[in-house]
Amino acid sequence: MADARHRLPLRLAIMDAARILAAAGVPSARVDAEMIAAHVMGVDRMKLPMVPLVDPQVVDEVGRLVRQRARRIPLQHLTGWAAMGTVVLEVGPGVFVPRPETELLLEWGIAQLRDVARPVVVDLCTGSGALALAFAAARPDAVVHAVESEPSALAWARRNADNRTKVGDSPIRLHSGDVTESDLLSELDGAVDLVLCNPPYVPDGTPVPPEVAEHDPARAVFAGADGLDVIRHVVGCAARLLRNGGFVAIEHDDSQGVSVPALLAARHVLGEVTGHLDLVGRPRFATARRN
Repeated sequence: MADARHRLPLRLAIMDAARILAAAGVPSARVDAEMIAAHVMGVDRMKLPMVPLVDPQVVDEVGRLVRQRARRIPLQHLTGWAAMGTVVLEVGPGVFVPRPETELLLEWGIAQLRDVARPVVVDLCTGSGALALAFAAARPDAVVHAVESEPSALAWARRNADNRTKVGDSPIRLHSGDVTESDLLSELDGAVDLVLCNPPYVPDGTPVPPEVAEHDPARAVFAGADGLDVIRHVVGCAARLLRNGGFVAIEHDDSQGVSVPALLAARHVLGEVTGHLDLVGRPRFATARRN
């Protein structure tokens, strides 16, 4: 431990880090700088003001991670985690990093089943297991199934599921499968209370940030010329799985605020089709209820 004369102001280190990240075009540069500092310190970001001075080794480590972030390596790959609801998930290369806007879809789903005892929930295209595990944490009585087709993503989901079981959450049921399979989870046909899905939905050729283009798996991001190749199958799968009165919620690109609700409405067994906006007013997910 260095004595006080050799310790350095953490506030100045964070300011320098934020300037470096801003110059590299990183969105939310100040927030990312603070998140990196909190990660190195092993404290909550909100507690950084309580740490005025740090050892030079801390500043060096913050600088090392900041230089990686400036190369547009995702922040979550540097810290090793991402959050969904009350759940912290391990993430890294080979799996899509959950985004905060998906929490709106999660909150909507939880609200719909508030009065349903022991609901059966299916999370399609689960990736890291984010929606499934967050729902299981919020509703310990739920029976939650999660489906993923990519082996690397499924491995992350299994790791996260094991971690959540160790801390006392209800186990989820992981399945290796693809929404294009006509008999996917056929044993649950007509028995599911809620289908959630954050699928690949970006139209091919759409410019995306370096964090996405270079680090998120392409098959978890892009889905054909109109971005609907996977969603079309999700709609059909949900219509088959849902019980009468059951709900479906599908996240989509902000260019699909008309097309995804139209796909849902085209299924005669689905009604109450509704589009939902994100926190900045962009179309973000669509919902429906089985008649």
